[in-house]
Amino acid sequence: MLYGIAAAATALLLSALLAELLRVPALRLGIVDRRRRLALPLSGGTAVVLATALVAGLGDRAGHAPLGTGIGRLLAAGAWVGVLGLAADVWRLRWWVPLAGTAVAAALVVPYAETGVVRGVLAVGWVVAVTAAFRGLDHADGLAGTVGAVTAFGVAACAAAELMEGIAVLLSVLAAALAGFLLHNWHPARAGLGAGGSLFTGFVVASAAVFVRAGQGIGAGAGVLFALTAVVCADAVLVVLARRLSRWPLTRGRPDHLGHRLRRLGLAPRAVTVLLGAGALGGVLVGVGAHTGRVSGGAVGWVAAVAAVVVLALVRLPVTPVFRPRQRSAEASSQVRERLRVRNG
Repeated sequence: MLYGIAAAATALLLSALLAELLRVPALRLGIVDRRRRLALPLSGGTAVVLATALVAGLGDRAGHAPLGTGIGRLLAAGAWVGVLGLAADVWRLRWWVPLAGTAVAAALVVPYAETGVVRGVLAVGWVVAVTAAFRGLDHADGLAGTVGAVTAFGVAACAAAELMEGIAVLLSVLAAALAGFLLHNWHPARAGLGAGGSLFTGFVVASAAVFVRAGQGIGAGAGVLFALTAVVCADAVLVVLARRLSRWPLTRGRPDHLGHRLRRLGLAPRAVTVLLGAGALGGVLVGVGAHTGRVSGGAVGWVAAVAAVVVLALVRLPVTPVFRPRQRSAEASSQVRERLRVRNG
């Protein structure tokens, strides 16, 4: 117990320190979020990955909190996914490259002995989907970090209830590292998470949740997994549904996520993060309660119903079109010329 608290505190401070120290190198190397008007260094993702891996890995090697063979492999696979995401941040890899790498990593860590082959394959697909969905959440200040920290604490609570100390420590350290990163990512952000941090967070959280629920009934297990990641799942379903209805390519970026649409309704950036963080917390509480038997399975149905209502209510909300860099430059230039023409009469 005392080690867990010390490990979490160390991860929080280390993540906050690394996110600040790596800001300048990220700016000089061009590892920035190109979707923003002002360059935002993506130092937070590297900070979260390093803080989580160092604290959890050193605790395992020192024998204070052994992760176990399967969980150690999970952390190593998560680090690989994080490196792959960092490569995507630097070299703008095609969309399918991180997805394929995540699928390979998930296939290597799913506990087939407990899930069986069929459910193991389904678990691999779920891990890949949640990992990609977490990357989609990284479009607003504080959003991916807040939802990730809340979800990680929820999975840690489920693991603690099953006496899976290795998973509980790993997820607690991850949640604390995300909290430390949020010190720099709260609006207005000074550091971003990037594909490296968001893919790492999504992969570790989803894979750990599969470990915790392995061996349970597929229906009840799927319900708990959904409740733990309700906001992430709702955002992914909303994006897929909206792009299919508007015949927009699924792999082409567009401001049509939950956060974007709530901003269109007039909510402030911090209000969007708080609202979606509260939604994630509500789903996590239901998921933990269903996992421990404190609430009935019907509560998960209510979470699904609320998510469905939100998706259907927002799916038709107009979104601002995204211009490619050259198109955006041309559009800005034309606006400047128009303003000068008007001023000059």
